[in-house]
Amino acid sequence: MATMTTMSSVEQYLGDKAEYLLGFSSPKISKERLHLPGPDSVDRLYGVTDRNNRVLGNLQRIYNHGRLAGTGYLSILPVDQGIEHSAGASFAKNPDYFDGENIVKLAIEGGCNAVASTFGVLGSVARQYAHKIPFLVKINHNELLTYPNRFDQVLFGTVKQALDMGAAAVGATIYFGSEQSSRQIVEISQAFALAHELGLATVLWCYLRSDAFKKGGKDYHVSADLTGQANHLGVTIQADIIKQKLPENNGGYLALNGNGVSYGKFDKRIYSELTSDHPIDLCRYQVASCYMGRIGLINSGGASGANDFSEAVATAVVNKRAGGMGLISGRKAFQRPRRDGIALLNAIQDVYLSSEVTVA
Repeated sequence: MATMTTMSSVEQYLGDKAEYLLGFSSPKISKERLHLPGPDSVDRLYGVTDRNNRVLGNLQRIYNHGRLAGTGYLSILPVDQGIEHSAGASFAKNPDYFDGENIVKLAIEGGCNAVASTFGVLGSVARQYAHKIPFLVKINHNELLTYPNRFDQVLFGTVKQALDMGAAAVGATIYFGSEQSSRQIVEISQAFALAHELGLATVLWCYLRSDAFKKGGKDYHVSADLTGQANHLGVTIQADIIKQKLPENNGGYLALNGNGVSYGKFDKRIYSELTSDHPIDLCRYQVASCYMGRIGLINSGGASGANDFSEAVATAVVNKRAGGMGLISGRKAFQRPRRDGIALLNAIQDVYLSSEVTVA
């Protein structure tokens, strides 16, 4: 049972957004249509699927670890930025994290369900920690050393390596909308099928990547309609958990279908009957796109900045109230002293532990 102190701290972090986010009660898609997270999530949501018992066992291991154990919600620490954003740029704020052991320690001490990182990071300490916290091995990356920089996700290892390491799950990114997306879809579909065969759970970073998605001064990489479709593609290739950025706007299809250009397919009822401009409604559309929540949606925490605690708590509130399954937050946690990183992870988890922060 959450205490009033917990709820008070949530409201304090939200500040003038508290009533806007906590008081929202009129979603376009009702919660009764959703498959919501709960203590029985693995049995109820995954147990009816074609996943084998070893996959269910690894999912249960993830859901039963850390401060959120047994709630059906997830708090994951992802630190693959040493490749995705370059090690110097990512770890200059806190050089301790050049040493991958400190990444795993932060996840353990921060009460996370799992730690997500690279083959190198997790492999370098696997015998010491793989039995102490579930490992989520990121199998592909976008590297930023090719000149000029290009944006493409390429495999850095195999599913078998992750299995041999003792991992509970593998993760991957697909840049939907990019020139390389078709190859990535095939690669990761095959990798996920093998992961399931071998008993590993699968997590997909369903990111958008195209210069065309920036139009008229708006960045539609974070639009509810386009990210929702990316999620729908992700669950189609049988990701067990979808990672997506929190939506910040809507109308990507509308913007891309102007001036005689035809792009994709959409229905205007997406914007009138299925969403509003409220952030919880926008996130709920992402959840709906994941088979109405049968496959869990975890939103990313975003870049580190001046108001990390407030932004992280607000993201957690939006995700939970929308029907999402948790948060995967990295830079906000590891780009600060460890004690403060632990406090930030705990602040996120407190939202999911609070019985007073309800699904809208």
